[in-house]
Amino acid sequence: MDDAVRDEVFGWLIKAAHDLASARKLAADPDPYLDTAIYHCQQAAEKAVKGWLTFHSIRFDKTHDVRDLIAHAAETDPRFSNWLEAGQVLTPYASAFRYPNEQLTPDRAEFDEAFRHAEDFCNFVRSVLPREVQPS
Repeated sequence: MDDAVRDEVFGWLIKAAHDLASARKLAADPDPYLDTAIYHCQQAAEKAVKGWLTFHSIRFDKTHDVRDLIAHAAETDPRFSNWLEAGQVLTPYASAFRYPNEQLTPDRAEFDEAFRHAEDFCNFVRSVLPREVQPS
């Protein structure tokens, strides 16, 4: 495998792990920032699937649509189709609570669902990629 590709995939997976860790920390605080934490759930899934696509040399648009990215990934591995619903759940969080509107923050149950989807999906992506591209 080309070193540049390996490094880029590694970078996507590191960023996904950091977003997931950020979501966990922001939500665990006694005064949690669930609006920011849920955004990081979406970002973790987005970056994980972009790592997969990069590994397989699949070009993708600059998008935050996790469901669309998962659909592209499913073209190389049909198991990704099992994650389309998670992508549908996570995609809106790229912007849903980023700007002031009638609902400023998600409730705990909504965050917990998003985090579960993001964590499970990131674990799946790592499970289908070779160890040589993964962070420790």
